[in-house]
Order: sequence, then structure tokens, then C-alpha cells
Amino acid sequence: MQTLPLKGRVIADGLLFPEGPIALPDGSVLVAEIQGARLVKVHADGRKQVVAELGGGPNGAALGPEGHVYVCNNGGFSWRTDDGFTRPTGAAADYRGGCIQRVNLQTGAVQVLYSECDGVPLHGPNDIVFDRQGGFWFTDFGKTFDDRIMRGALYYARSDGSLIRRAAKHLLTPNGVGLSPDGKTLYVSETESSRLWSYPIVGAGELALEPWPSPNGGRLVHGLPGYQRFDSLAVEQGGNVCVATLVRGGISVFSPAGELLEFHTAPEGYCTNICFGGPEHRTAFITLSGYGQLFAAEWPRAGLPLAACRLDSDRAMNGFPSCLTKEKST
Repeated sequence: MQTLPLKGRVIADGLLFPEGPIALPDGSVLVAEIQGARLVKVHADGRKQVVAELGGGPNGAALGPEGHVYVCNNGGFSWRTDDGFTRPTGAAADYRGGCIQRVNLQTGAVQVLYSECDGVPLHGPNDIVFDRQGGFWFTDFGKTFDDRIMRGALYYARSDGSLIRRAAKHLLTPNGVGLSPDGKTLYVSETESSRLWSYPIVGAGELALEPWPSPNGGRLVHGLPGYQRFDSLAVEQGGNVCVATLVRGGISVFSPAGELLEFHTAPEGYCTNICFGGPEHRTAFITLSGYGQLFAAEWPRAGLPLAACRLDSDRAMNGFPSCLTKEKST
């Protein structure tokens, strides 16, 4: 296993606990500010532009096939800041549950698409990935309080609001979610266990589940020793899984077979998410949330393009530059 420093630069700072980066073809990056409760566009020159006010705690985000952005809203956190470093400490005082939001990039209008599944409220939606059919998988992290943890789950939903299905349960703080290049395997990371799991996909929203002793139906890909915590993830074109790692801040890179290939060290411990963009998808955009930064790193291999681009590249990509015309400096 190689240990490598992240090579690149900070392209934006002053963000309010950024997450859910989405690299756009015009060179800009969308980020969800969990503490700021909004969706922000970071231009290539570092200028920031508010796209939508979301409320709660916008977390992971993804571009849908029709050009809208879908946001996992965790319902909000409480916060602590020490010497400029900010971290979440639990549920917000006004927490009322989580939801999936759809954001119209042309108007900034926000719609709650899902807030429950089969009558059970969503607790803390966290990360999201679209498949090639236009549906999406998302994790519900659950919610942490002083005296209890509300357990989360793994869900599948349609972008038109017509279906939501719980695909796996009994996960402990499920966080990152991603698809293999062929779309046949789903990867899920757990924060508190620092474990990466995989699930074969057998149908729309249907997974092949492992029997006991798997606690959640997944196959263990890898689990890191010591005190490390997994956050969100992205997948390379060759199939490697890149997991943002907390405490020992950086990106852990695993092969599909479960080998830890590399660890790319970040300059802070709250390295929360990663996406790929730029020429040939060789730039990794990484959120360094504790100090409110967006980092652009040179990556040794190409990452997967957005599913929305692969599904409907002409319509989606032509819409990006004109979608974000509502200027509002931050």
C-alpha cells in the first residue's frame, strides 16, 4: 500500500462545511453546504454563487438525468467550532427528519421528493448515486443523539417521485454509496465501523443479500484497523473505490477485490467527499469540510463520469452552463 500526499490546490475556502461535490463541464463545481443549508456553485476562479437555499442539512448531491440536482438532506446538525475548525456534534435542535430534495438549477426552486418510505420517516439521507436507468441509490445515515443512535438503511428511488424502496437494512451509519463501472455492483461505506461493503444488483432497486453472519446483507470488501472513519466515496473508471476517510484524513483507494492500494493524505481530518471532473476526469475534487475548503487534486487515474452524462449527455451537458445564471455572491 502506497501513502501519497494529495497534489493540487485549494480552489475555494470560507465554505460552511461543504459536501456533495458535483464537477460540471464548464469547470465549476457544485457543493452542498451542510452548515450553510444551501447549494453553492464554485466557479473555476474560486468565486462562489448561491444556487438554492435548502434548509436543514444538505449532504450528498447528484445530478439527475433531466439536469436537476438531487440532494440528500440529513435534517441538520448541531455544531462546534474550535480555532476555525468546525465539526458536527449531533442532531440540530430543530431536527424534524430528513428528506430527498430536487433542485431546479434554472430557477433555484426546491421540491421535497421523498421524506419517508412505506410510512417510515427518513432519518438522515447522506449520499446518492444515479444509475444508467435514471433511478438512484441513497444511504440514510440515521441520526445520532446523546443517548441513542437511530439506525439507517440503503434505499432505491425513482427521480420522478413514483417509487422508493428500502433495499438493505441493519447498516451502522451508512455513508458513501457508488456503482461499479458496469453498474452491476453497489458499494456502501459505513462511518463508525470504517467498513466498505458491496452488493450485487439483481434488478431495479433489488440487491442480492448475503446470509448471516453478514449484519446487513453486504459482502465485506475491506475494513481499516485503528480509529478511522469512512465518509463518502467515488469510483474510478477502472473500478477502484475511493473512500474519503476521517480522523486520518485522506482518500483510501481499494481494488474491487478488496486490496488497499493507496492512501492519499489530506491536510485535515474531515476529508468528507470526492468526485471526478476536469480533462479526462483526472481531477479529484475533494471537500475538506472542517476548514471549509474545496480542493482540486491531480489524480493518477480517471474517475467515472456522471451517470447523468452517460445517460443523456447531449441534453444534460448542454444545460449545465445556462442552468446556473442566477448570480448571488457569498
